[in-house]
Amino acid sequence: MAETVDVVKFELGGEYYALDIHLAREIVEMIPITPVPRAPSHIAGVINLRGEITNIIDLATLLNVQTRSETENRKIIVLVSEATGGSNLGIIVDDVSAVMQVTEADVEKMDAGLCREAYVKGIIKTRENKSDETDATGLVIWIDVAKVLEDLTGLHGA
Repeated sequence: MAETVDVVKFELGGEYYALDIHLAREIVEMIPITPVPRAPSHIAGVINLRGEITNIIDLATLLNVQTRSETENRKIIVLVSEATGGSNLGIIVDDVSAVMQVTEADVEKMDAGLCREAYVKGIIKTRENKSDETDATGLVIWIDVAKVLEDLTGLHGA
């Protein structure tokens, strides 16, 4: 039997993406974000999440993905501190749609050079349900969040 991996499927700019579920601590509704002066454009700011100051990254800006300015279902995926070197860190996504189980057969690997530049682990081919028009392409881009964090923080082993 093929090994399965659980991923969180989310939407960003009308496309579907995924990240490893073990990197997600929780998913919270969008709350007001306090901007940080002189921060890079991909840093949306900080929030107070149950007494913890949490840095918020605008994933669309970081990945250079065009997104609608206001989406009513926006969420923050708060990452586990083990992945962020102990920091409280969340990423903004347009919506979270599902937790998927993925097998190796479902994932198309990409060229190593492209993966390194694009933060992509692979492309997940979903089993298309013809009655569901929301995911017509059947493709989900699997984001290498560990690589994104490594580039942002300089930490290895996320």
